[in-house]
Amino acid sequence: MKEDKLEIRAYKNSDKDIVINILRQNTPQYFSPEEEKDLVYYLDNEIDFYFVLELNDKIVGCAGINYADNKTTGKISWDLLDPNFQRKGLGTILLNHRIELLKSDTDIKKIIVRTSQIVYKFYEKSDFKLFEIVKDYWAKGFDLYNMEYTKL
Repeated sequence: MKEDKLEIRAYKNSDKDIVINILRQNTPQYFSPEEEKDLVYYLDNEIDFYFVLELNDKIVGCAGINYADNKTTGKISWDLLDPNFQRKGLGTILLNHRIELLKSDTDIKKIIVRTSQIVYKFYEKSDFKLFEIVKDYWAKGFDLYNMEYTKL
């Protein structure tokens, strides 16, 4: 049986169309259609670190890290996984990769994620604790769930 090749690498501009397509595959189940323009803006202007997850040389996921509070807060951002590869542990691998990077930075005092009511349980399983809910924040029916990592 063939061994799967899994690689997390830095995002390149040439990955943009694939990343947008993964978002579209997750809309409207996990994201509002209005969020596509936010992702495009993020990819063009707001990346601190963004990664793609390749499985057998095919991009199946992507996710980022941003900084706040004079780079003492690490923010988990724009987690996307091709629906055909969800619930296989790949999202957790991508999340853990970023958590370990942030934990290795001695300036980081806090790790947070801003997500929705639809997927906050995923982060809860990885030791994030909910501290705020803002109704219809992302779009109507898509609430903001602010969460903080508890194992730092």
